[in-house]
Amino acid sequence: MANATPQRLHLVFGGELVDPQRSEFRNVEDIHIVGIFPNYASAYDAWKAEAQRTVDNAHMRYFIAHLHRLRDEEQEQS
Repeated sequence: MANATPQRLHLVFGGELVDPQRSEFRNVEDIHIVGIFPNYASAYDAWKAEAQRTVDNAHMRYFIAHLHRLRDEEQEQS
């Protein structure tokens, strides 16, 4: 698979925070996993939809995690 573009996976998740000024979830068991997306653009669209859907709750936050940054198959300690 020479010259293959590396896969750039993104996880979109969110939930209710203890304090809107911090990123600590009120209940980890209630975290909403929106999904895993193949590129930032689709992850952003999903994030934006969830953020807009919950805009009336100041304690709700959604995040995009760059899963491809968590693993690097070229590095032994990844």
